[in-house]
Amino acid sequence: MRILITGGSGLIGGELVKGLVGDGHEVIVLSRRASVGGLSAGARAEEWDPETVGDWGALLPGSAVVHLAGESIADGWWTEEKKRRIRHSRVRSTEVLVEAAQRFGKPAVFLQGSAVGFYGGDRGEEELDEASAPGSDFLAEVCQAWEGASQPLEADGVRRPLLRTGVVLASDGGALPQMALPFRLFAGGPVGTGRQWMPWIHLRDEVRAIRFLLEHPTASGPFVLAAPEPVRNEDLARALGRVLRRPSFVPAPAFALRLSLAEKAILALGGQRARPQALLDLGFEFLFPSLEAALRDLLG
Repeated sequence: MRILITGGSGLIGGELVKGLVGDGHEVIVLSRRASVGGLSAGARAEEWDPETVGDWGALLPGSAVVHLAGESIADGWWTEEKKRRIRHSRVRSTEVLVEAAQRFGKPAVFLQGSAVGFYGGDRGEEELDEASAPGSDFLAEVCQAWEGASQPLEADGVRRPLLRTGVVLASDGGALPQMALPFRLFAGGPVGTGRQWMPWIHLRDEVRAIRFLLEHPTASGPFVLAAPEPVRNEDLARALGRVLRRPSFVPAPAFALRLSLAEKAILALGGQRARPQALLDLGFEFLFPSLEAALRDLLG
């Protein structure tokens, strides 16, 4: 299978590329640069401009597309310009892929990146799944616009799984090393009240779920990519303390985070009690349904 991937040098994309190449697929990473550092041997990069359709569009017909590209929400301050880039990088790049498909020909399947932020930054105790209503804050608006930008493909008969990913836990990137650092320094504990929910997923399960949806002939529509056991922040703190053999009772006050991060503090103080019901209904089995087992695998 020929598979085109945007965001192929990121945390998720890099691991996905490595696994697909290892299984003999033709993997092409669409990148702003003709060469991508650290790209897995066997994959190749194709230069693209996520603002305009180019000759790369000739690769689309009959291919599988995994669209993961987008400006990081974790890096930097959420200034108005940063928020504009977060939204534009996701929506415009998706629109360009749709325009290319309309000009050159349809892909066989289009996996659309998204996030549990679709439900809003903080849904409290509400139990959420793929049928739940969207939120109304910045993150929710971005995810709705991002998903909506690829809707014309589905209207044209292309299978389109939507990847509403939770917090991806990995040993060498993403949020986990930052979460673990205070614990390693004997200063770890819950954030704010600690009662907020965190939908999380081990990187290996994230990649396995993407491949499962890529290959499943009937998988379409929204899928929560998070472990079946969401946890509260205080549960995460206790589990990190046990795995790292460190105390886990030093709280990070909510007011301090709001002062330092402003609107972006919702990433730490909010959360969603989201479960992967659609994924489970299709028969997907998680390697790491339990948080502590996942942390031991990644940190132990």
